[in-house]
Amino acid sequence: MASAVGIITPEWELPAGVQARLTTRVGGLSQAPYDSFNLATHVGDDRASVLANRRALLLKLTGVTAIQWLTQVHSNWVVQAYGGTVVPVADASSTDRSGLACAVLTADCLPVLFCRDDGRQVAAAHAGWRGLADGVLLNALAQFPDPKRVLVYLAPCIGPSAFEVGPEVKAAFGWGSSDCFVAGAGDRWLGNLQGLATEQLQAAGVRSIAANSDCTMTNSERYFSYRRDGDSGRQASVIWIEP
Repeated sequence: MASAVGIITPEWELPAGVQARLTTRVGGLSQAPYDSFNLATHVGDDRASVLANRRALLLKLTGVTAIQWLTQVHSNWVVQAYGGTVVPVADASSTDRSGLACAVLTADCLPVLFCRDDGRQVAAAHAGWRGLADGVLLNALAQFPDPKRVLVYLAPCIGPSAFEVGPEVKAAFGWGSSDCFVAGAGDRWLGNLQGLATEQLQAAGVRSIAANSDCTMTNSERYFSYRRDGDSGRQASVIWIEP
């Protein structure tokens, strides 16, 4: 028997008629190591359990008739959400349709939600370090007419004290400030995904960025973490325009 589904309402000031939610690992039907509210079909979990978890999520999202899931491949590709049965290969989606939710799945990578300040358009993006370096957030932002009118939310990801990377990752962010990388042991660095995203988006003209700085790797009771566990479920970050 599943416990109550764990869903977070972001502390993010949105225009009337727009809603966003973040899921946790709590409350679904999936068994270990995907316990329990896993929403990903590609990680080895029982498909029936995942689909039941997705139905439970849909019931919790007031006014949502469909969720646009993606086949995420650490790309910089953005698609228009349409809510059909085909799951496109992309790492971000955007829509101006009401009742259709944009969603991304993560387990350490950075989920980013976008909303036009008049509530007429939303988007969601999945930014691992490769996608972030390749411009997935900039491509998602480019779907909007004016970056200065876009509100951005950075959802929980692996935190700067846990994200240990090699010199090749640091080199991919030649534009990032020294604040985003702290020297570790040997040639290792501690990277700050939210800090890098903030710098990139602000340079592109975004003026309003909110964030939840929870670390997915260190909070095992609330979040899935691929780096911590290997075999792991995925949580979702979702945004939609109400009917």
